[in-house]
Amino acid sequence: MASSFPSPPEPLRTSAFWRKRSVKQEVLLFMAWVLGLALVSWAFQVMTKDTIWAFVTDAPRQVQDVGARMLPPDWGFAREIVQPMWETLNIATLGTLLGMALALPVAFLAARNTTPSVRFVRPLALLVIVGSRSINSLIWALLLVAILGPGVLAGIISIALRSIGFIGKLMYEAIEEIDAKQVEAIESTGASRVQVMAWAIAPQTAPTLAGVSLFRWDINIRESTVLGLVGAGGIGVKLEAALGTLAWPKVTLILLAILATVVLSEWLTAKVRKKLI
Repeated sequence: MASSFPSPPEPLRTSAFWRKRSVKQEVLLFMAWVLGLALVSWAFQVMTKDTIWAFVTDAPRQVQDVGARMLPPDWGFAREIVQPMWETLNIATLGTLLGMALALPVAFLAARNTTPSVRFVRPLALLVIVGSRSINSLIWALLLVAILGPGVLAGIISIALRSIGFIGKLMYEAIEEIDAKQVEAIESTGASRVQVMAWAIAPQTAPTLAGVSLFRWDINIRESTVLGLVGAGGIGVKLEAALGTLAWPKVTLILLAILATVVLSEWLTAKVRKKLI
């Protein structure tokens, strides 16, 4: 007698299974890894082509020898680095202020919502920003020392020229992101273009300007410490002289002074930013 109960359903049979990547993607990923490893291998061979490995293996002993010569620091040399360190701070501060003054007009010319011409003026302003950011302050110092002669002035201008690109880029991006409603409200009163910038754009971008300028000043302190290596004034002049005469205890003291200045600038920048922003 046939059973009246239905037979259980047969389980579904399928050969499909989940894959994180398709076969084509796996092949492309494998090829990318092979090409990447080949590129790294080639770059390593190029970089080490002229390497003298005897010097590399002897490096730990040389580090130990130089480290022993650098200690203890020459504390009697401290009086002689006070003035160069003050020059370094002046180079960073005045260079930042000059760079900020030059960067603001460039930023307004580069921003889409404030430039007088998107097709002609804006590309020129962007070219200035890119050109400033692409040349290191040390290279600017080399050029300016050849033109103006050695001294603090070359260092200040080189820091300013380097700062234009940094401040200008961040500021024109901030100008483009302002609230357009505030601009429209000021324009509806019949305000001129200058009044719109003063009362609608400047208040919105002032916190960004303060933060960016402080951040750039902190960076410029670090950069200005080495400008003296090419004759642009500051503590770098003393550092070059100490290195040239192998006066390692003096080098240690100069490095400690630079470290203390950088730490102090970090602390001061953080405090001021907290108050302003």
